[in-house]
Order: sequence, then structure tokens, then C-alpha cells
Amino acid sequence: MDVSIVIPTKNAGSLFEKVLDMIFSQKTIYEYEVICVDSGSKDQTLEVIKKYPCKLYQIPASEFGHGKTRNYGASKGTGTYIVFITQDALPATDTWLQNFIDAMKKDPEVVGGFGIHYPYPGCNFIDKRDIEGLFQGFGSDNTIFYMEDKERYEREEGYRHVLAFFSDNNSCVRRDVFEQHPYDDVNFAEDQIWARKMIELGYKKVYCPFAPVYHSHNFKLSTYFARYYDEYKGLYEIHQYMMAQHFRQLPRLWVRQVRGDCAYIRQQPIGKKTKIKWAIYSAFRNFDRFVGGTLGGKYHTYSEAKQKFLDKHISQQYRQRKA
Repeated sequence: MDVSIVIPTKNAGSLFEKVLDMIFSQKTIYEYEVICVDSGSKDQTLEVIKKYPCKLYQIPASEFGHGKTRNYGASKGTGTYIVFITQDALPATDTWLQNFIDAMKKDPEVVGGFGIHYPYPGCNFIDKRDIEGLFQGFGSDNTIFYMEDKERYEREEGYRHVLAFFSDNNSCVRRDVFEQHPYDDVNFAEDQIWARKMIELGYKKVYCPFAPVYHSHNFKLSTYFARYYDEYKGLYEIHQYMMAQHFRQLPRLWVRQVRGDCAYIRQQPIGKKTKIKWAIYSAFRNFDRFVGGTLGGKYHTYSEAKQKFLDKHISQQYRQRKA
């Protein structure tokens, strides 16, 4: 088998059937299998999976972990390459898989790759701006990244972030290396933790803009506090990155970000009332970003009792595991 495609699922919704349709419509010379690991779906997800020639494995919700569940799914396949995607990542072309594996083969030292994300039609334009800007920074062609300058890597936080960025919403790894170095059993950012380890071991990764998926969210504003808490908690685990050392720094950071968003909003071809709505949205979302993110980034400084309290009352990942 050339490729094992691994998809963790839980209550995947109506989009998931389109995802599987595109996966099984790929035009490729590579032989592939699809492995779904479901952690307690209560909707039609299992029925959808059974419509397709997938391998289905079911685990209790309490056993789910971003790293260990993907490790488990990978262990059930035999593909030389393992592709990880999520239930809401829709391959955008029928050459997605072919282009992904071709990119992985560009250099024998490449052990992982990630593909571009497109925002879905209807994605709010602040997220659209951020997604497009992120992936434009990696180039317009297949691009290989590795640690060319160890001194710079140790000195520059931005350089470390570029080399460690990896997204298993749309990624590929080489089985022989992944079995030696599987994902860590962590609550968040298992993909970037793995990529950083590979870079530091001297391996390479490839960015493939020709292996696109649609992947974006219009989350409820009320969910962002928890999301940023988990995200920056994970970023500290990877990079020891904190957006602020002290909460008193946050008003200045918040004002600067909201001003930047408002300048962007003013340029959009929308009415005045709509611009005001998005300016208010930016203010509340960035409050969640800076306060929730700082709480997560400072997680390591708290007592065990405080960590448990915050996780129980804020963390989305905690609620997902306990669901």
C-alpha cells in the first residue's frame, strides 16, 4: 500500500460525506486506504463512513487524544506514507493526493509535508485574510524547509515558528520515520511539536500548495476565549512562546490589533453598518485572544490546583475529552 489516509471523526456533520466523496474521487497512481477513528459520534457519521470502503475503528470519547488517536489510526494502516486530514478538511482538487505524495518524494530527507488551506466560501473576511496570509508566507511552489542555520534557529523566534509550522488538518508523514517518532500524547499542537522534533533531528519538511483543502471555520464568538486559551497553552509547549509576560501589557496589544483590523475592515466593499458590526466583532474577539491566550501562555506558572481549575472551566480540549 502506498498511502494510508487517517481521519479522526466525531459528529462530523453533513460536510463529511463531501470529504469522503472527494477522497475516493482522486486521480492518482498511488494505491490508498482510508482509516476513520471515531470517538463516539451521535449523529450520522458512522452511517456515512459505512457507505465507503473505509476501515472504521471506534474508541470511547474518554480515550481520544489529538496525538494518540492519530497514532492509533496510523498503526492500523500499511501505507508507506500516512496522510492526516480532519473531518472538515475538504480536498479541493482531484489531484490533491497525487501532488502531495509527489512533493514528499522530492527529497529523501523529507519526512513530513503540509498542504495549503483555502477558506471556504462564506468564511468571514478576517479569518480569510489570516488564512491566506499565513500560507502565502510559505511560497507559491513546492518548498522544502530545514534547519539551514542552527545559530539563527536558536536566536530567532520567528525562524523557529516557520520551521515548526505543520498542520495535520492536511499533512503527510513518512511511515518509517513516524513509527520511530510518533506524535506525543498531548492536548494540543501535536503536529507542530512533532515537526519541531523532526527539524531538530536534521530532517526536512515540504510545503505543497498543489495539495489544497478547504478548511476554515466561522466559530461562534463565544467560543474563542477557550480556543485561544488552548492554542497559546500549546504554543508555549512548542516554543515557550507567550504573547505577554504581564496582563498589564494587554491593553496596548489589544488596541494595536483592533486598529489594524479596523483599517482592513474600512477597505472592504461593504456598507457602513456592516463595517461597524465587524469592528465590534474584532474588539470582542481580540479581547478573547489576548486574555484567553495570556492565561494559556502562563499556564506553566500556575499551581497544579489552578491548572486543573482553569482547564475544567475554560479549556475546549478538556471538554472534548470529557464529552
